[in-house]
Amino acid sequence: MKKIVFVLFLTLNLVVSQEKSKIVSGMVTDGRTAMENVKISVEGSNTQVFSDDQGRYRIRAEKGKIINYSYNGMESIDILVEDVTRILNIEMYPDIEELDEVVVTKSKRKSQQELELEYNSNPNLIKTAYGIIDPETAAYQIRILSEEYISSVNLCILDVIRNEFPGVGVNGDCINGGVITVRGASSLFNDQSAIYDIDGQILTDAPIWIIPGNMKRVAVLSSFAATTKYGAIASGGVVIINTNVGSSYPKSKEIADKARLRNNKYMGDALSANERTSSNPVYLEELNGSTSLEEAKKVYDFYAPRYGASYGYYVDALTYFKENWSDEALENKIVQDALLNFNENPVALKSLAYVHQGYRDFEKANELYKEIFIQRPNYAQSYMDLANSYRELGDTKRAASLYARYDYLVTHDFLKKDTMAFGKIIDREFNNLIALHGRDILSKNEVKKSVLKEDFNGTRLVFEWNDSEAEFELQFVNPENRYYTIKHALIVDADRISDEKLLGYSCEEFLIDESLPGTWQVNAKYLGNKKLTPTYLKATMYYNYGGASQRKETKIFKLGLRNVNQELFKIKNSTSVISN
Repeated sequence: MKKIVFVLFLTLNLVVSQEKSKIVSGMVTDGRTAMENVKISVEGSNTQVFSDDQGRYRIRAEKGKIINYSYNGMESIDILVEDVTRILNIEMYPDIEELDEVVVTKSKRKSQQELELEYNSNPNLIKTAYGIIDPETAAYQIRILSEEYISSVNLCILDVIRNEFPGVGVNGDCINGGVITVRGASSLFNDQSAIYDIDGQILTDAPIWIIPGNMKRVAVLSSFAATTKYGAIASGGVVIINTNVGSSYPKSKEIADKARLRNNKYMGDALSANERTSSNPVYLEELNGSTSLEEAKKVYDFYAPRYGASYGYYVDALTYFKENWSDEALENKIVQDALLNFNENPVALKSLAYVHQGYRDFEKANELYKEIFIQRPNYAQSYMDLANSYRELGDTKRAASLYARYDYLVTHDFLKKDTMAFGKIIDREFNNLIALHGRDILSKNEVKKSVLKEDFNGTRLVFEWNDSEAEFELQFVNPENRYYTIKHALIVDADRISDEKLLGYSCEEFLIDESLPGTWQVNAKYLGNKKLTPTYLKATMYYNYGGASQRKETKIFKLGLRNVNQELFKIKNSTSVISN
């Protein structure tokens, strides 16, 4: 993040909370039946218990400690204990590398999703129009040249192939163009010259405009087995170029390219909002059936004693009354009722703040975010949430001050630094604030020096969830009716979820550039949160991101129905959102 010092940032207050140990309880299953004798232990201590014949357990642990779940033949699971951790219902999965005392060699073949996650860190992978190729499991030989071996002496792809791929024929130069011959002798007019796969886009002419410094990886496919997916056009072989701009899987989540890459056809199987109402709790059914405000108040009062032990009741009620009636006094009462039971539960407070944001009640959302900040000063997202909340109120100076404070804490090692996910998101937020409102805080020259140019034009989607234990899938369906799915689940990416909890953030961004205009659809499949409570998902859509006409819209979704793909919203790229 840019080093900008604000006069407003004069003091630094760190609240260090020392919390006594707490009881964490729950059930362990294999997804179908309860598991007995699972070992549950607190890392770094002698505390351990075993699950009973019903799969249940209780263990004492302190905030910040890690609880480990282990069982012979199953993958071990580590869960970080947070301030709100009370119930952890764990689902264990088979460890396919172990079977009794026989060690089984795990297959080296990986799914496309696994390869995508590994792409940035593994220079031996190459992206093609038909998926990522891993030379270790490919049925043919392939040589991949990574960026560190692409010499700057080369002027274009013709030079790169000529100098780095012996045996591959090259005719022409980097000024007039030329052809590459992978299979046997050829001439400029031979139709057996190679084609080019650049970040999934197929070209027949040599892309001499791509400078070697922008090439991330280069490979040549020569065998018929390797080129069969390309069809007859690839009878002369394929030259693959992955550029730095178009090959950023986990970094920028450019979902347009991913949807094309996976070549998945969306079958329209996601439940609509109307179809999901059949799973509404009884109190919501009665609230929705109320014909007057007074009748609705009676329904709320009647069910509060029965369902008030769950903060979801108050979130549902607040959403209902904001959506259907205008009664600020009642809305305030609902929030106060919730605070009586959940004032020290930042997960509950955040869900209420989401509702206020969704209905543009920014002042009330700000009060809740301030309380969350006090309770979680060591959570990275506390700074971004409160800063964004002040920005919604038009208080750009306070927003900038919070970003600067976070930067100071990270720089001086008071907070852990993240460079993979959250760090990029909060940097983008701060940069956007300075780009659009910097003159309220800095001089014109300072703004010009500080702002970084945005690396994309289009629509930015930011998803945030109130519960760090939440697991779900997000499915993006592009205008060509192809989809790409990302999974936020412990079994898929334990390192990412551990990182989220250690640093204290629950968010992800996705960028839709203008290369594929039209209507996109976003679906979600909820996988649970280790409790019986729902998870609340906030989606913020920024249109014309980074431009003078930038605008945003916020929508809130309750995830409670598990393992069912459900439609969240439709979005027309760079224009508007279409609700279902």
